[in-house]
Amino acid sequence: MKILVDENIPLMTVKALRQLGHEVLDIRGTAIEGSEDETLWQIAQREKRLLITTDKGFTHHREESHYGILIVRLKRPNRHQIHQKVMHGMTQFTVDEWTGLLVVMRDVVQGVWRKLE
Repeated sequence: MKILVDENIPLMTVKALRQLGHEVLDIRGTAIEGSEDETLWQIAQREKRLLITTDKGFTHHREESHYGILIVRLKRPNRHQIHQKVMHGMTQFTVDEWTGLLVVMRDVVQGVWRKLE
């Protein structure tokens, strides 16, 4: 699966996703690090990538066509908790199920929205 992670996703998560065989674009250390959300969104859509982020602002794209959005929203996040939530979220759905899916991983519950065709 092709994935785009923003700079708030831990490096351990990037490495783990790559070890699972995913093609992960990590924007840290690139010219697009620190870019506006819209720039990341356009890259994810153009390259048909699942977007993994901690930025709740991407929820407003849930009614648009997209390749999947995984958002981690924790009250007191640290890299280990973010990593665990991302890895858990990735096991919930198959590669094909992510298209049009928005998943918000929270401390206790998770929310799932599917774009209606």
